[in-house]
Amino acid sequence: MGIGFQEIIYQRALAIELGELGLNFEREKEMLIFYKELEIGQRRVDFLVEDDIMVELKALVQLDDVHIAQLMNYIEAYKTKVGLLINFGAKKLEVKRFIK
Repeated sequence: MGIGFQEIIYQRALAIELGELGLNFEREKEMLIFYKELEIGQRRVDFLVEDDIMVELKALVQLDDVHIAQLMNYIEAYKTKVGLLINFGAKKLEVKRFIK
């Protein structure tokens, strides 16, 4: 698709691709956040794929450390094994993979 679209456009396109691949996924998956076994809030991850891969999309010129920290916190809070941070806004597609 190229660069220049809003994040929601890339989310919709990725949902089509994941569906065509036959992968199980949830889009805008709302998940509870716990601290010391007490629920303290909620957060939405862009995609939860196969119940174990969290995918967070961005459409930014450049990723910052805060975006990477966000993904790493999500991996810990949601107890997933793998997190992907995909940025469609840079000149080239950026994909960062994090494994717990």
